[in-house]
Amino acid sequence: MPRTRLPIRRIEEYAPDPLSRHCWPGTLAPVRQVLDEGLDLDPVTVFVGDNGVGKSTLVEAVALAYGMSPEGGSTMSGHSTRPTESQLWEHLLLVREPGAPKSGFFLRAETMHGFFTYLEGHGGRPDEPRFHERSHGESFLDFVIDRSRWPGLWILDEPESALSFSGCLALIGLLQSVVDTGIGQVLLSTHSPVLAAFPGAAVHEVGEWGLRRTAWGDLDLVRDQRAFLAAPERYLRHLG
Repeated sequence: MPRTRLPIRRIEEYAPDPLSRHCWPGTLAPVRQVLDEGLDLDPVTVFVGDNGVGKSTLVEAVALAYGMSPEGGSTMSGHSTRPTESQLWEHLLLVREPGAPKSGFFLRAETMHGFFTYLEGHGGRPDEPRFHERSHGESFLDFVIDRSRWPGLWILDEPESALSFSGCLALIGLLQSVVDTGIGQVLLSTHSPVLAAFPGAAVHEVGEWGLRRTAWGDLDLVRDQRAFLAAPERYLRHLG
């Protein structure tokens, strides 16, 4: 695999402007750990964890610190509708490798409709796909295909919400080609055991303990879904 110059080699706290650990999001264990210890990123880094543990807060903050819109888009996009993001990004230092590409994309499945509308209203390329004329999942993959030749950082926040099982596999294939050619880096937040199986990825399980690097087969997410698929009635009988 060609070695790319990583757009982000490491995430640290910006020392001259520390974030309070006594109010949100500084109260989240993963956020505290990143601020206290820093975090080295690999060519592909995956955050896996339950709702509310802080994984989306982290990837959103990295995207903003990198110069992207919190609602998705590229480093050149000014798309924004209703600001809801934390100020964590203002307290992060992104350590880059000399000569690394500075462009990138932040993809959030729940805000892609608004981003595609933004593209239409700001003079997209004549040959650009007509994203709104495709299904949610198709348009998501079309966007990755269309931009996959651009070097830089790809940040994705729970993209599986737009994708089927086969769509998740297709997304891995597209992003794998970006990484394998040495032009890009991937930071991914997910609930999907399929996306968490991204070949060669450094997988970090996110929870009340903070961040811990974990093998795919040892993830709570993988164990729980295996158990459910083996005997769904064990779980479903407790509902209602």
